[in-house]
Amino acid sequence: MPRPKQDRKISNPPLMQGFKPYGILHNTLSPLSLLFDEYESVRLLDYEGMTQEQAAVKMNVSRPTLTRIYEKARKTIATAFVEGKIILIEGGNVEFGQQWFRCKRCYKLVGGLENHVRCKNCPSFCKDELTPINKEEIPESEKKPEFIETTIYPE
Repeated sequence: MPRPKQDRKISNPPLMQGFKPYGILHNTLSPLSLLFDEYESVRLLDYEGMTQEQAAVKMNVSRPTLTRIYEKARKTIATAFVEGKIILIEGGNVEFGQQWFRCKRCYKLVGGLENHVRCKNCPSFCKDELTPINKEEIPESEKKPEFIETTIYPE
């Protein structure tokens, strides 16, 4: 039995929830999941320009694990680009530095309930409009089917 995955450290969630190809109707597209740790590996290595050793330390994983996370992210992004699929950024075993929320109305990120202020685009202001991002939820694409053990007796 493999050991459980340890949480990967991520500074903050992405500003967007995903990407959609331009020029293709939304209802004809199938989504791909890019996990938060995969997004973070691309952000640290390609956007921030860190070495794999630096990024691995920042994410609290070994360098070989970071390489595997990064390769899976690149494969997901390449598949979406070539096949014209939606990328949804969600889930995974991650640990943010604090509790994060997203406004249900304008999708703005809020770092902690104490930092929630009314924004220009939202007609109302209450805690019910916030969705927690730090869920311990596994995206549908990552869920393993449950098997029920049965015994078949010969007749």
